[in-house]
Amino acid sequence: MAAERETRGDTAGEREAGAETAAGTAASGAAPGAAPGAGDAYGAHGTHDTYDVIVLGGGPTGENLADRVHAAGLSAVLVEHELVGGECSYWACMPSKALLRPVAARDGARRVAGAKGAVTGPLDASAVLARRDAFAAHWRDEGQVRWLDGAGIDLVRGRGRLDGPRRVVVDGGRTLIARHAVAVCTGSRPVLPDVPGLADARPWTSREATSAQAVPGHLVVVGGGVVGVEMATAWRALGAEVTMLVRGDGLLPRMEPFAGELVADALREAGVDVRTGTGVREVRRAGNGGPVTVVPDPGDGIVADEVLIATGRAPRTGDLGLETVGLTPGEWLEVDDSLRVTGVPGGWLYAAGDVNHRALLTHQGKYQARVAGAAIAARARGVPILESDRWGAHSASADHHAVPQVVFTDPEAAAVGLTAAEAERAGHRVRAVDHDLGAVAGASLYADGYRGRARMVVDLDREVLLGATFVGPGVAELLHAATVAVAGEVPLERLWHAVPSYPTISEIWLRLLETYRGD
Repeated sequence: MAAERETRGDTAGEREAGAETAAGTAASGAAPGAAPGAGDAYGAHGTHDTYDVIVLGGGPTGENLADRVHAAGLSAVLVEHELVGGECSYWACMPSKALLRPVAARDGARRVAGAKGAVTGPLDASAVLARRDAFAAHWRDEGQVRWLDGAGIDLVRGRGRLDGPRRVVVDGGRTLIARHAVAVCTGSRPVLPDVPGLADARPWTSREATSAQAVPGHLVVVGGGVVGVEMATAWRALGAEVTMLVRGDGLLPRMEPFAGELVADALREAGVDVRTGTGVREVRRAGNGGPVTVVPDPGDGIVADEVLIATGRAPRTGDLGLETVGLTPGEWLEVDDSLRVTGVPGGWLYAAGDVNHRALLTHQGKYQARVAGAAIAARARGVPILESDRWGAHSASADHHAVPQVVFTDPEAAAVGLTAAEAERAGHRVRAVDHDLGAVAGASLYADGYRGRARMVVDLDREVLLGATFVGPGVAELLHAATVAVAGEVPLERLWHAVPSYPTISEIWLRLLETYRGD
């Protein structure tokens, strides 16, 4: 959702889908003097075709960027051909977490003596799906557009395409001109691997997996990354038989190895057939809407109701007119730390969010939008850009050093910064400090038989944290403390004086520091 609306208090109607949901048709008067109207053929109230900033893409990144430049006194227009609110609101963050939350709530109760007897029977799949639908605003964006209208940001419906410097042409022939900047915030899309028969088998991608209206009898998940493990967790808990085919040696390959191992153990205990070192030779769909046969490599054919492909993403840049400004269509957009696209004369083109391939996460896209908005506004006013300040207002340095991520499986996996292997490859002299999360008093109170693990990666030369990883029930709420420590480069000797409350799971910080100090 745009511009930190989580803390700005939307109306009940705008919030009917909860914290990152969305909506959309028209907005008003971003350009000075623009007259609001009943809407024109292009779906925008404003009639001015010249704006200070044009934003392509109306997801969380685009909304936040438009809001930041408008708050700085610049006029802004948002161009979006689908639902305002984007992937996160309708097909990713919000619906997926709405599917996963009942799983965690049920299993959390079942892990506490005295409570587990009160939680019997399966999840109510129809109620879970109905709640998911509400968090996805029933795939309508009226409330999101009301927010744009109130923020003073114009909306143009349609596909925007670059047509030379500072010029965008929208479906239907409307031309928009930017005085200062065009920002590409079009995100990414799922990629189907080159597997015989797959394209004709109508596979699920992340969109279908988060918006399906019925529980499949048998779901095959191809891929062991975040989408794969989260959707395997959700649909198995809702009653589907689930088979996971993972080409690599383990799950969650971008995290510490123990994260994938603990998540794989839990999936298997839940009844998921997890097969690592397994590719896909062929996929066949029987008739229109019939069962799908997935032929693993190695292995015999698996007959299922649906197959989810969760093996990678590509930028939505294929039809943006990049060739009109000297760039290659279909490629990721390379940017500097102020999010300005490199290699474009005049420095007017920016790219924030997934499309620049720096960190494919909603919260990082919103962070980049805030940085890009500040940089655009500063350059428009002729204010010096703080390019030399690694943690200044105009540098998205967290993309390199302190990217946080939570995987909402059961157990949760949460990490920020570098893994031990990444830190070593980067040339740091490091020590990985591990501790059993289940040995912390707060964890034993949280769940009987709590299983989990924590790791901090220490830069031995500076004695600051380069990264941290937590795996276990409820660990998502531990992550921001680690993010502050990594981004702030807080010395360990100072962290020693950050006293965790007892008895909470946060006491793991004390145990990690004691282990490091040899206490």
